[in-house]
Amino acid sequence: MEGEKYVRPTWDEYFMEVARTIAKRATCDRGRSGCVIARDNRILVTGYVGSPSGLAHCDEVGHLLKKVIHDDGSISQHCVRTVHAEQNAICQAAKRGISIDGGTVYCKMTPCRTCAMLLINCGIKRVVCEKHYHDENDSIKMFDEAKVKIEHLEDTIQTYKDM
Repeated sequence: MEGEKYVRPTWDEYFMEVARTIAKRATCDRGRSGCVIARDNRILVTGYVGSPSGLAHCDEVGHLLKKVIHDDGSISQHCVRTVHAEQNAICQAAKRGISIDGGTVYCKMTPCRTCAMLLINCGIKRVVCEKHYHDENDSIKMFDEAKVKIEHLEDTIQTYKDM
């Protein structure tokens, strides 16, 4: 509106918006998510959900669903055809020789247990998530023990179709 002063986004808002844009390249409609890893207010690498290079994508051949039984006895289905956005960002850093040590991760939801372990071992110091993940307890506990700060912009849980 005319007369209103423009307010620049915070760095967290900015990087999260970039992560949302990166997610548009994802090739699995169940979890189109993107990831940005930044340090000192600069983007180091990005990643999005997709199959390993050269392999068929969910959008082309469908999902490869596996049932998972959780500690509480509940069962959910997960697509295992793809590599997570956080994992792909880490791979990009490795391929290009970019250190992400001391960086901040911006992602759609709390990283899964495997992604959390990888991020901790890469030296990530902070994780900013848009939403919570339905099975995040192990990840939250590990981040806490490793002194990795985790923040959620929304207090909602990410849901999937065909969960």
